[in-house]
Amino acid sequence: MSDNTASLIKMINQISLNNRHHGDDTQAAEQVATHLKKFWARPMKRDIIAYAEEDGSLLDPVSKLAVDRLKALSTTVKDWEETSDAG
Repeated sequence: MSDNTASLIKMINQISLNNRHHGDDTQAAEQVATHLKKFWARPMKRDIIAYAEEDGSLLDPVSKLAVDRLKALSTTVKDWEETSDAG
C-alpha cells in the first residue's frame, strides 16, 4: 500500500469517528460521503474507492458505508467528479 493510500485511510477513518454523533452508522456515513464529495480532490476519491474495492480491510464500518455511498452518488449524478467542489 502506498503512503498516499495509508493517509487517505487514516483521514476517512478520522472523519468517520468525528461524525458518529449523527446517529446510526448509515446517517454518519451519509455525512462522511457528503464531506468527501465536497472537499476531497478527484484523485483522492478515486484512490479511496479503489482501495475499498480491492481490499478495504483497514476502513472502519462507517468509512466502508461512506465509500459505498460515494460510489452510489456516482451512479445518480452524472460524472460526480465534475460536480464535486474539490479539484
